[in-house]
Amino acid sequence: MDNTTVQKDTAAWIFQVWASFVLAASTTMVGIFYMPVEPWVKAFLAMGMLFTMGSSFTLAKTIRDNHEARRMINRVTEAKAEKILREYEFRDAA
Repeated sequence: MDNTTVQKDTAAWIFQVWASFVLAASTTMVGIFYMPVEPWVKAFLAMGMLFTMGSSFTLAKTIRDNHEARRMINRVTEAKAEKILREYEFRDAA
């Protein structure tokens, strides 16, 4: 009996997530490009934005991986508890 559920996002949600990411990143880059400052300042801001985006992806992946690891540990713990309960019930029945 396997009661694990797989969370699946809808296509509309996935589209909205990607669209908002592309919109935010592109408008920020356009804003940096048209900013009335010297080119080295624009390059510094663009580099900072790219590093921030990269670290955001890394953070999101780490949080997801930790969540999945906790779910796996909980499943193992539940399986052990069920086994102990089954053995206890078997001994009581005998």
